[in-house]
Amino acid sequence: MEMKKNRNSGRVISGPTNPMVTPLLTDLYQFTMAYAYWKAAKHQQRAVFDLYFRKNPFGGEYTIFAGLEECVRFISNYKLSEEEIHFIKKSLSISCEDDFFEYLRGIDCSDVEVYAIPEGSVVFPKIPLMRIEGPVAVVQLLETPFANLINYASLVSTNAARHRFVAGKSKTLLEFGLRRAQGPDGGVGASKYCYIGGFDATSNVAAGRLFGIPLRGTHSHAFVSSYMSLDEIVDKSLRREDGSSTCQDFVSLVQTWLSKIQWSKLLRGVFSETNQSELAAFISYALAFQTFSPL
Repeated sequence: MEMKKNRNSGRVISGPTNPMVTPLLTDLYQFTMAYAYWKAAKHQQRAVFDLYFRKNPFGGEYTIFAGLEECVRFISNYKLSEEEIHFIKKSLSISCEDDFFEYLRGIDCSDVEVYAIPEGSVVFPKIPLMRIEGPVAVVQLLETPFANLINYASLVSTNAARHRFVAGKSKTLLEFGLRRAQGPDGGVGASKYCYIGGFDATSNVAAGRLFGIPLRGTHSHAFVSSYMSLDEIVDKSLRREDGSSTCQDFVSLVQTWLSKIQWSKLLRGVFSETNQSELAAFISYALAFQTFSPL
């Protein structure tokens, strides 16, 4: 969706993060009801819709409200394209009058008012999270996309907040869920809403760029498996981060400390069978990223 200028404030509000969030992201019956309102000359009547939920997720005692920003982006840029109107016309009954589709062309949500609890707030069942006021046909068309944008976001944020509560404030929580997420939009959204829920960073580079979330990462088993022995490490020098000095043989230094640990009375036996290929991989990564801990 293209950006649209807000008529009241003069600000430009970007469209939804996900390009799939368009006026067609709704249930068919929202358009059939809009037509029925229009046919009965009720479509301009003012209506108030409240968005709320009945039960907290995960059997918990609270929910974190999220998704509001995407709702604001959506209505600020709400405009049906000619292709979308053509598709709606094909999908509805042939008895629908052409003037209705002219009416759809003029909808832009400029007459809609939204009142909401701040995003990221702790909320509870049966309390309105959002109140949407406007012409009944227009507000009706917003029902499904708003529910879609709020439900998943609040679910993920609540789950993240529960993890933060258990971990406490002092622990660092990192979100690495992209590879198991429900598709690209689920992955990007989950990264954003985990951050809102209290996580510190994400491995998701796209989410880091879009939302300014700090990026963190480790390395995969594939990297570890690519090494067989310490002999594969060619450049063994390690320079201090401040550039003050250089260790010319970091591999030997690691082996010296490993030997001390292996002969320690407290740790004897724990490191007696260190895997040399894994050690080579960890050393190699340390040579590339001096201040990074992969564990």
